[in-house]
Amino acid sequence: MQTVNPIGKSEHVPTALRPLIVALAEVGAELARTIQRGPLGGALGQEVGTNLDGDGQKALDIMADAAFAARLKLASVRWYASEEQDEVIELDPAGRYALAIDPLDGSSNIDVNVSIGTIFSVFEAKEGADESVLRPATEQIAGGYIIYGPQTMLVVTFGDGTQEYLLDPDSREWLLINPAVRVPETSREFAINASNYRHWPQPIRAYIDDCIAGEEGPRAQNFNMRWVASLVAETHRILTRGGVFLYPGDAREGYAMGRLRMVYECAPIAFVMEQAGGGATDGHDRIMGKTAETLHARTPFVFGSPEKVARVAAYFDLPEQEVSALFGARGLFRV
Repeated sequence: MQTVNPIGKSEHVPTALRPLIVALAEVGAELARTIQRGPLGGALGQEVGTNLDGDGQKALDIMADAAFAARLKLASVRWYASEEQDEVIELDPAGRYALAIDPLDGSSNIDVNVSIGTIFSVFEAKEGADESVLRPATEQIAGGYIIYGPQTMLVVTFGDGTQEYLLDPDSREWLLINPAVRVPETSREFAINASNYRHWPQPIRAYIDDCIAGEEGPRAQNFNMRWVASLVAETHRILTRGGVFLYPGDAREGYAMGRLRMVYECAPIAFVMEQAGGGATDGHDRIMGKTAETLHARTPFVFGSPEKVARVAAYFDLPEQEVSALFGARGLFRV
């Protein structure tokens, strides 16, 4: 591998943001070590409470949240918005930045040795807490994630392409391995929790029906389904291999807007995806064009290779009778 400067000296990281990115990377490296120790580090997957939305909090969720808050206080972060906090909290009154974070994404996978991660979004701080993070996703100045898997990697964008850093297990330094990640344009993979099929809106059912129909269906090709239940893991696979991820809203109580949070999950992943040449929508409208009304507001989420994301959106524009039929006569496939 080509020798490169560690992340704190990388010319690809804006100078003003280096202390903040280094802080995230340092905590990420320590979390990676803790995760690698598994049960030797304690009962990391033990449920210790619930957050504001009623989701179970694991011991590692709380540990990660505390570690990021403590370190980011020293990195010019004024406002800290976390999935594990009910409200935005102030870290450094003189800080320049507002940071929104899911400290430990995919925590249901802690005990089964599946990739989990951290997702973050950065804005220039405003005077008020809420106004600093409840703003158009296009106003992000950085967004990305850390994935804790066989390799620990940091993927980040500053609005000029998507970069990928690897935590060297020997030197413990974060090294740039790809300054311009691109989402593959073609793939025969889709990711969705198929157990919820009966609850989905008709356009999503129709899209999945046509994929599952394979060579005999209107898509005339076979597809594979993936589902990891870790947003970071799904994102990293799609950045690497292409495909599409879908978490629609559905008919279940409390799921009308899906389960993923706009501010600290969907907005930064959408930023990363678009900067890597991919797409990200709520099924039909661009995520980067949206603004959350509350810190923990949810949104349906579809992202991945641009052609596939656009195709999902096209299903929402079909007449009701076409998405209600099994498959075969949709206007999408008429010559």
